[in-house]
Amino acid sequence: MNTIDLRSDTVTKPSKAMLEAMFSAEVGDDVFNEDPTIIELEKFCAELFGKEAALFCPSGTMTNQIAIKVHTQPGDELVCDVNSHIYNYEGGGISFNSGAQAKLLQGNEGRLTAQLIEPNINLDFDWLTRTSLVSLENTVNRAGGSYYTVEQIKPIAELCKKNNLKLHLDGARIFNALEESKDSTQETGKYFDSISICLSKGLGAPIGSLLLGEKEFIKKARKVRKIFGGGMRQAGILAAAGLYALKNNVTRLKEDHDRAKKIGQELSKLSYVESVLPVYTNIVIFNLRSEIITGAAFEKKLSDNGIKVSAFGKHTIRMVTHLDFDDAMMERTIGVLKGLI
Repeated sequence: MNTIDLRSDTVTKPSKAMLEAMFSAEVGDDVFNEDPTIIELEKFCAELFGKEAALFCPSGTMTNQIAIKVHTQPGDELVCDVNSHIYNYEGGGISFNSGAQAKLLQGNEGRLTAQLIEPNINLDFDWLTRTSLVSLENTVNRAGGSYYTVEQIKPIAELCKKNNLKLHLDGARIFNALEESKDSTQETGKYFDSISICLSKGLGAPIGSLLLGEKEFIKKARKVRKIFGGGMRQAGILAAAGLYALKNNVTRLKEDHDRAKKIGQELSKLSYVESVLPVYTNIVIFNLRSEIITGAAFEKKLSDNGIKVSAFGKHTIRMVTHLDFDDAMMERTIGVLKGLI
């Protein structure tokens, strides 16, 4: 019995075509800015979002943390939703790397508004932290893959500009968001000072993220990447996978969303499921009835049936669909869920 892995969309394996692109990649030393495939990837992605430059990094955590480091000074404060990846899942990097602190706001399913942010921008007093950055996440992992549209982003960008704040996008799953919102990359890109894009989630590359921004920002970011230990040598092998992913694996994301929504619909009918968060993209988060089964017991039962999921809390479970999860696997998963209890 083959294992079905729904713990994350990071578990995908490179396809044969992606591996062939990697094997044939032209490489150089990226620390010397001489890897032609890295240069091609950075140019491709920067132009895709209408930015001047880009920087390839090993992970989305690094691209986010570099952006925070460049945009802030020690003692500054950034504004983000309480569910934000930069706050919850990046090892305390906001304080550790940048000496900054986060002001956490409770948005609507992980999404902030200008009206919510504005009263939380600190006044210019010596005894208050300087608010310097707002960070949005699209899609919002902990909120079940909810997403922003350009119309929701625009007033936040206008508020930031009015108050001399930088606006960063943790776009780990930005292409999932754009698939649903139907907004363009160009329109999205113009509202942000920096954008982090992950290649190793729904797009299926084995590793890598990009940080996008203007030339001067990326010049500073490149220096910080080196300090963080993110400078790589013949990394064009990895960049080739990212290029293949961007050119071939974006339009198929709708398949992942459809399968996630189908699983969410079936879960809502089960007696041992208390509630299911709205399924917007490829993430399904649901709560179990604690009097029937715990998260740990549920995870164990599924594992015994060859299905891996993530416990997101004592009674909360997350499933994430991806390009290595097909219709047959979906039907098998639904069958196991129906017969579990």
